[in-house]
Amino acid sequence: MGGAKVKDKIQLIYNMLDVVDEMIIGGGMAFTFDKVLNKTEIGSSLYDEEGAEIVNEIMKKAEEKGVKIHLPTDYMCADKFAADANTKVKTSKEGIEDGWLGLDIGPATIAANSEVIKRSNTVFWNGPQGVFELKPFAKGSLQMLDDIIEATARGAVSVAGGGDTVALLQGVEGSSEKLSHVSTGGGASLELVEGKELPGVVALSDKK
Repeated sequence: MGGAKVKDKIQLIYNMLDVVDEMIIGGGMAFTFDKVLNKTEIGSSLYDEEGAEIVNEIMKKAEEKGVKIHLPTDYMCADKFAADANTKVKTSKEGIEDGWLGLDIGPATIAANSEVIKRSNTVFWNGPQGVFELKPFAKGSLQMLDDIIEATARGAVSVAGGGDTVALLQGVEGSSEKLSHVSTGGGASLELVEGKELPGVVALSDKK
């Protein structure tokens, strides 16, 4: 699960906790989780004040459901939001200083995420891990794509959904064909997995 803001995905995260064994949280929302849970300094990285109020509730439900939550342990940081920015890797424990911001996950997190995907039989991917539009900060998302393609090849079911995720796939020729299913409707795809009825599908199904 990626995305900029926790509050935009809050209901989806809550509902998915009922059906998943493990959840990787990346993208911009990871900084909000890290700051709330670990008091990590995040510099100028994205922070969702509204979402911050819900983080502990999410973690409580995850614990109740026995869902393992995976957060980044390191970040690829930049001194500006640009492809030519100066970069460095900072761990969650070190924190990110003022004037710098995290734009991708770091190498340790990439490796940890790969292990989660390798042991999965079903992978639902909604949201890139970083600012994939800028080449220096696409590594986390591209490695995740490679790992999911590899998992699919060995028999796992993979679903990628959401506008940003699809945009990433469109930039890697042939990648969509190597996944089980790709949907531009990320939120709708999640609701379908949750077991909800989709109004458009119901309307078409009920036509005489």
